Amino acid sequence: MPTPTPFHPRTSELCHSLLWKEWAGYHAVRSYDTCHELEYFSIRHAAGAIDVSPLFKYDLKGPDVAAYLSRLTVKDFSKLKVGRVTYLCWCDDDGKVVDDGTVTRLDEIHYRLTAAEPSLHWLHRHARGYDVSIEDTSEDFGALAVQGPKARAILADCIDGDVEGLRFFGAMQGKLGDIEVVVTRTGYTGDLGYEVWIPSDRAVDGWDRIFEAGRPHRLMAAGLDAMDVTRVEAGFIMNGVDYYSAHHCFLESRKSTPYELGLGWTVKLEREPFIGQQALKAEKERGSEWATVGLVYDWDHYERLWDEVGLPPQVESGAWRTPVPVYDDLGQQVGYCTSGAWSPLLKQNLAIATVRADAGKLGSKLDIEVTVEFERRKCGATVTKMPFFDPARKRD
Repeated sequence: MPTPTPFHPRTSELCHSLLWKEWAGYHAVRSYDTCHELEYFSIRHAAGAIDVSPLFKYDLKGPDVAAYLSRLTVKDFSKLKVGRVTYLCWCDDDGKVVDDGTVTRLDEIHYRLTAAEPSLHWLHRHARGYDVSIEDTSEDFGALAVQGPKARAILADCIDGDVEGLRFFGAMQGKLGDIEVVVTRTGYTGDLGYEVWIPSDRAVDGWDRIFEAGRPHRLMAAGLDAMDVTRVEAGFIMNGVDYYSAHHCFLESRKSTPYELGLGWTVKLEREPFIGQQALKAEKERGSEWATVGLVYDWDHYERLWDEVGLPPQVESGAWRTPVPVYDDLGQQVGYCTSGAWSPLLKQNLAIATVRADAGKLGSKLDIEVTVEFERRKCGATVTKMPFFDPARKRD
């Protein structure tokens, strides 16, 4: 049975919809109201606070942590400075992705890794020979993601520290009243945003202080449904949706490499050995079989399909995660969409898709299967660069 997050006393009071889901063994709010649109727009136009406490968290300490993480993941940690965060993935020996997450360097020998799946066994398995200690701190901290154009002003008003000077993918330690917290300029919405890591026993106090500071800025609690739409707009992939961990796949064809997932930019090949390095070098030389791409529906075509049955075009109210076939101009299936959403901000139907590499070139015209009045039809779409939504404020 799912357990409550450290913020549950507040999220349960606000969840008038009673729409919950299980996330990593925790109760997580899908939408606080019966529909998530207000929460979505709060993220894009003011600020939304999302409880992301169910993320798995591991604290790594010791003189060999940088060398250990460089061996474990696709990133080179010799250059990650104190107070910086990096996004990465880690692979098995065949170069297939096991999981993705972030690593924050808190001080010279203290790092924190977040993951979508439980990873303690994997971390211990590869720590032999390194002077590192590994602690599962998943239950020790609540994590509140404050996302949106007003996020900086809100946190600057309530946190003792240079929030305004914190750079993109930076980290700092500060005080929220009398509560010691860690703030990272990260998030899963593709907007200006921060994540505040608060000790679990003070999480409710931290929530109250942030919302008190956020009241003049129209801060709103936001659930996972709103975050999922922003995730698609940002072009962020999700473990268990857009790819599957190599640990869980019975078929080789279901596994993915960083290059196939569009994460090739995270891979540093020419360095000391790391897990999956040789397989990734070979793939780099021969080219990838698959590509993860963004697709934008041809709205005129989509509208015509609905007009043929005498109805206005119907769009999903939230993000969807159902695999949908994708075809080339000859009618041959070349891949499938893994998730998508109607973007209220961009006024476009968007999708993240896995397609054959030769079909995934920017500007290519493909067809997506859609259902119009219980009938399967094909709608034109264009391969587009992700992220779909990339505001300058995210990095400024």
